[in-house]
Amino acid sequence: MIELPKTMQAVMCHGPEDYRLEEYPVPRPGPGEVVIRVKSVGICASDLKCYLGAPLLWGDAHREGYCQAPIIPGHEFVGEVGALGDGAGEKYGLAMGDLAVSEQIVPCGQCRYCVRGQYWMCMVHDIYGFRKRTFGAMAEYVKFPTGALNYQVPKTIPVAHAAYIEPLGCAIHAVQRGDIELDHVVVIAGAGPLGLGMVAAARMKNPRLLIALDLNDDRLEVAKMCGADMGLNPGKVDVVDEVQKLTEGYGCDVYIEATGHPAAVEQGLHMICKLGTFVEFSVMRESVTVDWTIIGDTKELNVHGAHLSPNTYPIAISMLEKGLLPMDRIVTHEMGLEKFQEGIELVAKGTESIKVTLSP
Repeated sequence: MIELPKTMQAVMCHGPEDYRLEEYPVPRPGPGEVVIRVKSVGICASDLKCYLGAPLLWGDAHREGYCQAPIIPGHEFVGEVGALGDGAGEKYGLAMGDLAVSEQIVPCGQCRYCVRGQYWMCMVHDIYGFRKRTFGAMAEYVKFPTGALNYQVPKTIPVAHAAYIEPLGCAIHAVQRGDIELDHVVVIAGAGPLGLGMVAAARMKNPRLLIALDLNDDRLEVAKMCGADMGLNPGKVDVVDEVQKLTEGYGCDVYIEATGHPAAVEQGLHMICKLGTFVEFSVMRESVTVDWTIIGDTKELNVHGAHLSPNTYPIAISMLEKGLLPMDRIVTHEMGLEKFQEGIELVAKGTESIKVTLSP
């Protein structure tokens, strides 16, 4: 174990729109715990939701904010192992200096869902950067507590790309929830960081036709590089009509919503075929109102939610190692930790960036 410094630079969330760069004690590992020197951390839509102070409804408790301030945010990250608690190296196959990631949720291991192996729905729901047991990685160091799910990362993957493991893992899970078959027409709404990962994962399923939707033509071009057969811009064409034309009037078989905009939900319900599968992944910032009758009486749809990234980190790491995504086009901004406010504003604006990362 190297000698860790006493303090570090960290972004501290004190409440909605009140984030500050501060000195904070460097965490120390207990038995079975790991401390990494953070190399790269991404800014996610859910980080933005936390920043704006949207309500949190996780587990059995309602809290006033999306996260439990004061807390260090950041759940998309990679870092170099700097300290190992007793038994941690053997447990996780990690050694000093290795690159490592940790799944965004640290399951309690005791609730109904954890006991059943459905750990991503853990009732306690400790997620890095949101809950006080799991401070996040917008800092120079972060600790993986006991019970964390940790993985070694090949050093051939650039660190800014490795920070994309978490969103890519989520994207893979959403695609798995779609039950895609070879003859399916699949539509993925949204070509942001999550949607692009979904396109790449859906391409591995090899559907008959894979369509990306986005209001940004540049993102649609990146979606094609990820494996989309075509991209459609809802601001320029009637995408429901276009998909119906491409499917003899039936509609798409699978629709995955990754925009975070209520209009995309209604759009998907009209676009999807009878007996189709609708996958909802987005972090919505406002309520969604739709004609619920479409789901049952009209189309008898399969509606699947998708949450987090169970059992997908090894797949995500392999996809990045194999170069299956145009990561130089997806990671558009690499900034110093001190520029966290600028990074958050870039993510909020959404027109000049895809994935924004910070380097402590």
